[in-house]
Amino acid sequence: MTIDKASGGRALRVLFVSQWFDPEPVPKGLAFVKALRDTGMDVEVVTGFPNYPGGRVYPGFRIRPMSREEADGIRATRLALYPSHDRNALGRALNYLSFCFSVFWYLLLVARGKHDVIHVYHPPITVGLAAVLAEIVWRRPVVLEVQDLWPDSLKATGMADATPLVTGVGWICRFVYARSRRIIAQSHGMARALAARGVPAQKLEVVHNWADLPLRQQGEHRPLGWPEAEFTVLFAGNLGLAQALETVIAAAARVRAARPGIRFIFLGSGIAEDGLRDEARRLKADNVFFLPRVPMAEVDAYLQQADALLVHLADDPLFELTVPSKTQAYMAAGRPVIMGVRGDAAELVERAGCGLVVPPQDPSALAQAVIALADMPEEARSRMGERGRMFYESHLSVAHGVGKIAEVLRTAANAA
Repeated sequence: MTIDKASGGRALRVLFVSQWFDPEPVPKGLAFVKALRDTGMDVEVVTGFPNYPGGRVYPGFRIRPMSREEADGIRATRLALYPSHDRNALGRALNYLSFCFSVFWYLLLVARGKHDVIHVYHPPITVGLAAVLAEIVWRRPVVLEVQDLWPDSLKATGMADATPLVTGVGWICRFVYARSRRIIAQSHGMARALAARGVPAQKLEVVHNWADLPLRQQGEHRPLGWPEAEFTVLFAGNLGLAQALETVIAAAARVRAARPGIRFIFLGSGIAEDGLRDEARRLKADNVFFLPRVPMAEVDAYLQQADALLVHLADDPLFELTVPSKTQAYMAAGRPVIMGVRGDAAELVERAGCGLVVPPQDPSALAQAVIALADMPEEARSRMGERGRMFYESHLSVAHGVGKIAEVLRTAANAA
């Protein structure tokens, strides 16, 4: 059991605050909280009602001011929010601000400083704002985990084009950074960007994401809807604007002309899905298949069935600082990776020797990479995937990451 001076000789009490949580597909969900608890901490969750990524409340849930539940011994409190996750900037703003309001009042009037440290998952930064405002009253340290760089990502996805709005969000970010006791960045590039914005180096810690998937053995039956193919390329995750997946449709159309037996599969949903389906029809890319989102527990069966796994983001300098969380899941699955992202993510794949790197938003380069992998001997592809799995186990595993986060939380609490 973890005993800290901040907790007076008992297990450290951690309040994990995230707008998104299980059953939503998120990098830091129930598996993470259970792993944190297994380090000896007493962890409680504050989250919203599940509506990501479709913007509709999941079946079996009904929005109320507050709802308490428990899963696998983890206590969770769900707070009211306005469900939205579409192209409408007003709807998205209401989604973020409504949860910010709920979290602030919960921390102020219900939690009342009964915890030793607050661990905040960002995005959105509004969750961090609620936590640091409550911290002013209850004097409980906040550890901010930065997965997305705001306001940059809002501009990159077109959600915030107006200069006054971007300026306002930037001010909120700086305020939250200044009030947070420690800040966890998901990549070295992101840590450098935060340091350039005035965050002291001693406040920063880099912790890469890991695969939040229950990995299975290869050789399971083909998942429902999986097409017959000579070679399959799978993109699993959010079909959003930031992913720029029209590039994949264009690449698929090029591959179809040269190698009609190769299939491209999208597993997931998101605001760009309808447009992608329309584009596939327009280009007559009948080698593109769309499969619906599945629970996280089932994703690995799809990863194992694929011959190659694709990561892709828009060609924006912002994304050079990030490592998409699916990268770690792909590496852990032991399949070759095609990385269509510059910067830290590309360097990770090159270091591991587990795949091919292509320029983002370049359909020709992507098509060539897919054909090159398809032409590679199966044994060579297997070695490539195995190198990724071994790199993941050595440098990116859940035990490695959770241990670092637990130490950051202890340090923040004991410095209070």
